[in-house]
Amino acid sequence: MDQVQLSPVSAAPHSDCDPIVGGRVELQLLTTLKCNLKCTYCSLGVGEVLGSQTHVEYSVDELAAFVDTHLRGKEVYVTFYGGEPTLNLPMMLEVMQRFPHFRYQLQTNGTLLDGVPEWALARLSNILVSIDGGEATTDGYRGRGIYRQVLKNLRQVHDRIGGSVTARVTWGNPDTTFEELDELVSSAGAFDYLYWQFVADEMYAGDAVEKRKAVLVPLIEKFFARSDALYPLIPLMGIVRNKVLPTRAQELYAGLTQCRVSTHLLNVMPNGQIYPCPDMMYVPQMQMGDVRRNWLKKSPLQPTPAMPCESCEAFSWCRRNCMKNLWLGYVKEDARYRANVVEPICDLLKFIGREIDRHDPQAWFARATLPVRRQITACEVYEYVEIMP
Repeated sequence: MDQVQLSPVSAAPHSDCDPIVGGRVELQLLTTLKCNLKCTYCSLGVGEVLGSQTHVEYSVDELAAFVDTHLRGKEVYVTFYGGEPTLNLPMMLEVMQRFPHFRYQLQTNGTLLDGVPEWALARLSNILVSIDGGEATTDGYRGRGIYRQVLKNLRQVHDRIGGSVTARVTWGNPDTTFEELDELVSSAGAFDYLYWQFVADEMYAGDAVEKRKAVLVPLIEKFFARSDALYPLIPLMGIVRNKVLPTRAQELYAGLTQCRVSTHLLNVMPNGQIYPCPDMMYVPQMQMGDVRRNWLKKSPLQPTPAMPCESCEAFSWCRRNCMKNLWLGYVKEDARYRANVVEPICDLLKFIGREIDRHDPQAWFARATLPVRRQITACEVYEYVEIMP
């Protein structure tokens, strides 16, 4: 039996309350768990999820029945995810044609973008392209020549994409430089925004945290250097928004976690099983629904008293960041993971908050032009990423 398969469910769990908090839902459809790259840090490698399911087992009719039963009246936005989602392009296109009123995002490694039809590119609100920094860093994780291939593909299709293109950086290498991150949005010409996530792996030993802080300082300085033009780094934009407009930190997430797994993020595996977090699909107890059996319950990833967040200096604008990290570190009481992953990332987040405060974000926002304010306040990319790195 597949390691991520569960025993048959005899009856659909019943709940009197809506398992989706609020009026929006992100339906993250994993079109396949197969990938054409072998990135060394891939989180789907945990529990041997990557490659375990290569074919979608539910039909689009079954997906439509699930949507009609559980998501009726909601604003639905779909993220195509994997593996590499473009390896199952027919499924992507069928969904986009069946649900023309949904919004769409694609999270991809970018190597096959040139094969996506023009009409589909035009329907995408955002494309998250996984890249790890500059050429040496990216090719080191992904394989020789990948960086140049991705940028070439993006330049070919960028003008045909209906929405934005966001560089999604997993910041794993502590030697990643300011220059290589800055290059992605300053002169490469391929990306509209940069989003980074601190890697959820044991890569924070020695001076690794201090090295990252040394890069964060000039990134934040450049962000605040101008108020008439935006330096489009989503984590900095989101944190500034939450500090200047504190209610925005809670609007879409009911005051829970901004990674959305407690409220309205549904990850549908190729076999139809649904999990709140794409990094925890190897944990049977995390299953919260099934498309084929047409049931859905509240996400099991919820804040607990074991999590120390509410007493943290960053809580008002961070809102717990990554529930997977908190669950592993404090609920499962994995002391090693907490010390080597959770606490260093929390340290980095608090550092970012203090550095932003040094630049007086309220005064900067007051000086900002109206287009910059609009982007800070309501950038659509916020809805597709965790905002917090």
